[in-house]
Amino acid sequence: MARMHVTEDDEGKNVVNSSGKKIGIVTEVRNGTAYVNADPGITDTIRSKLGWGDADKDDYALQKDRIDTITDDEVRLKKNL
Repeated sequence: MARMHVTEDDEGKNVVNSSGKKIGIVTEVRNGTAYVNADPGITDTIRSKLGWGDADKDDYALQKDRIDTITDDEVRLKKNL
């Protein structure tokens, strides 16, 4: 079932644009905000999937109003207008 609010369970998920192209991964969810790394290395990916993610200067906060849906596999963004 799709939803629109991030939780810690979303750490390690791919972030895709409205066309389905991968643009990064969720490295950490803090206080209801997802932090996304647009160029994750293998270490970042593994740490996030294990729940050991920690947002740093290379990660950006994903604004809640940009999220279209969240599934078991990915966070899909809304289409840019």
